Amino acid sequence: MTKSNFYIISGGPGVGKTTLIHALRQTGFLTVEEEARRIIKEQEAIGGDGVPWKSKALYAQLMLDASVRAYGEIKSTNFQEPVYFDRGILDAVCYMHMENIPVTKETVDIVYKCVYNRDVFILPPWQAIYKTDNERKQSWKEALFTFDKMKETYREYGYNVIEVPKVSVLERQQFIINQTKTGSHRP
Repeated sequence: MTKSNFYIISGGPGVGKTTLIHALRQTGFLTVEEEARRIIKEQEAIGGDGVPWKSKALYAQLMLDASVRAYGEIKSTNFQEPVYFDRGILDAVCYMHMENIPVTKETVDIVYKCVYNRDVFILPPWQAIYKTDNERKQSWKEALFTFDKMKETYREYGYNVIEVPKVSVLERQQFIINQTKTGSHRP
């Protein structure tokens, strides 16, 4: 089932997705946080292997499960206004492709069952704001590769990728709000 008011904000690491999501939330929009950082912190706290530098396959599965759960929770509310997701289910699938982790038929079925608005906002790599930290360890080269693979993955599954300009957070927020209004929640 397509949820035409479910919008994904995606892109590689360190491009400002979380900052943008927070700005949208502060403006009154319903937003869904990215699960990757939470998963990494949780796995490190329990000594788990579900982190990219230990078990990429387990980490990918945890991300997929968390994304599906978030989609289902918001869908069950029957919320009609725009909802902005910091990454979506296909981000986990893209990670699987990038790391040569097999994508099962069950995973593909989930992708086709949990459909977001066909307009996906992607933030391009921006070296001026890129930095690494305890959870984000990718190099700049890996960030560029991730961006390209994200675009490719979303297009492969029939999504329209809209690149968000490299401008201030407020301008990015307004760009997305304007595009959302223009799109009128089309499936």
